[in-house]
Amino acid sequence: MNNDLRYPIGLEVEDSPTEENRRMWIDNIRMLPARLQEAVSGLSDEQLATPYRPEGWTVHQVVHHVADSHMNSFIRFKLALTENDPVIKPYEESLWAETTDVSNVQINASLSILEGLHSRWTALLESMSAEQYDRTFYHPGLQKKLTLGECARLYSWHSLHHTAHITSLRERMNW
Repeated sequence: MNNDLRYPIGLEVEDSPTEENRRMWIDNIRMLPARLQEAVSGLSDEQLATPYRPEGWTVHQVVHHVADSHMNSFIRFKLALTENDPVIKPYEESLWAETTDVSNVQINASLSILEGLHSRWTALLESMSAEQYDRTFYHPGLQKKLTLGECARLYSWHSLHHTAHITSLRERMNW
């Protein structure tokens, strides 16, 4: 574990897009809903309202953020698989974390979204050829093209990263 509360598993690693790594990335994405459900299991409303670090999001916001982020990523995969180098629409994740659907809706809604979304997403990822992992989209916020392989790696990390925000908080707070 990393001592930086922002990055409890460290920053994204630069794994190469081998078949073995792709399988690992898909497994991490597949397991996210169960791991996240386990991470929040038994937490009270007060605990869910606790930031995972000073000036960080609450556990509640983290769960909703993961659903928002992963929905966007799934759509980006679909766009890149069906269009030639589409330009995707970035979003302001910090502002999304403050909308009323985040503040007024229980996390079970996002946990349910993630369960269905990850079922479809992993089926899509498993069906993709190596060439399809090389397909790209343009991210105007980053001002660069990203391959779907890079995105699979990123969202594998993202799945572990945000789950670790919650599990490391639970460990620090002795919950």
